[in-house]
Amino acid sequence: MIDFYALTSPNVQKIFIALEEFELPYQMIPVDVWKGEQFNPEFLKLNPNGKIPVIVDRDGPGGIPYTVFESGAILLYLAEKTGRFLPTDMAAKYEVVQWLMIQLAGVGPMFGQFTHFTSYAPTGNDYAVSRYRTEVKRLYGVLEQRLARTDAYLGGPEYTIADMATFPWTRNHDRQGVRWEDHPNLARWFNAIAARPAVQRALSKVETIKSSRDSASTDDLDRFFGRGRYARV
Repeated sequence: MIDFYALTSPNVQKIFIALEEFELPYQMIPVDVWKGEQFNPEFLKLNPNGKIPVIVDRDGPGGIPYTVFESGAILLYLAEKTGRFLPTDMAAKYEVVQWLMIQLAGVGPMFGQFTHFTSYAPTGNDYAVSRYRTEVKRLYGVLEQRLARTDAYLGGPEYTIADMATFPWTRNHDRQGVRWEDHPNLARWFNAIAARPAVQRALSKVETIKSSRDSASTDDLDRFFGRGRYARV
């Protein structure tokens, strides 16, 4: 059994998808980040970085419970634990790892900052909005070109953890100003993943999760975003 500390963000969605795809038993333990529950001492013992997702594999290496944080590390851990969705051939494996890293170092941070500056930041951030919109659209172009070459998935001919990692970040492509009509290879890839039964099960579970995001106080938001009295200056 895996204890899965989560809520609803794209980084959490990728682990929901992975756990369903790997067919591993798990229980979801909600951490309402909008209430600051990620800063509780008990949670910080699991992840000193104070972020979700986190898993605790009760049947870890050697049968000993093992904690893994950071979504990319969790995906690699689950893939190696099960021997699935990550090639064993070294060249094929690193095709997947490279595209996983593009999600972790590029897609996630850039898409996340774009969402922040267009949805949560005060007005007067035209430079930031332009910068992150440009990066979002550039990265969509990189993904489109890659999928045109493989005619299948990001890591190559097989569906892998690189696809699980990237798919949730593209679910809001319309809000990000990206049309699938202009990205036919991304559209094909996206629709193929969205049709997978495990992905549908995962997203249906995400839809049932409640958080306090819409009722968060100004102080809650300031703490979450590290601003106001929580800013380190």
